Amino acid sequence: VGINGFGRIGRLVLRASVEKGNAQVTAINDPFMNLDYMIYQLKYDSVFGRFERKIEKTEDGFLIDGKKVKVYNELDPAKIKWGEAEANFVAECSGAFTKLEGCKKHIAGGAKKVII
Repeated sequence: VGINGFGRIGRLVLRASVEKGNAQVTAINDPFMNLDYMIYQLKYDSVFGRFERKIEKTEDGFLIDGKKVKVYNELDPAKIKWGEAEANFVAECSGAFTKLEGCKKHIAGGAKKVII
């Protein structure tokens, strides 16, 4: 699973996938948030509390309990390499690409399905 937009909704999608264990998030895209701030926001949520998993920063993303999550900072979803990150499904959490034309950009990047 890939996540486009790492605000409150994107972070909740990640938390749910990790806690339920039935989906593996392999990539996140957010053009407006740097990697350090992403990690901070994930660890310390003012509403949902601390994320009690081991998070380690890497060169191109982070590890959650040893599982790699690649991070992109692309404005254009067609440039995100969802296919290379093995993200077959993309959760569109930015709110910016909720119409068919916007979703097709994620498909161009290698996703097979987009969840709005």
